[in-house]
Amino acid sequence: MTDHAPARGRVCPNCDGFAAAAVTLGGRDRHGHRRTITAYCQACHGTGYAPRRLVTSGSVGGGK
Repeated sequence: MTDHAPARGRVCPNCDGFAAAAVTLGGRDRHGHRRTITAYCQACHGTGYAPRRLVTSGSVGGGK
């Protein structure tokens, strides 16, 4: 029987779980390779998962 990994939380709503992307800078280096950088999601810091938030009864809505 295989082990199951525990649930890591909900997927980040800002990047939809695709936390890192390779972005081309345009042009090529002297070896002919494209110059790229890796951009990470600022909300989840490159993990793809959003931290779970604790919701209290007073924080939802705005009623009096």
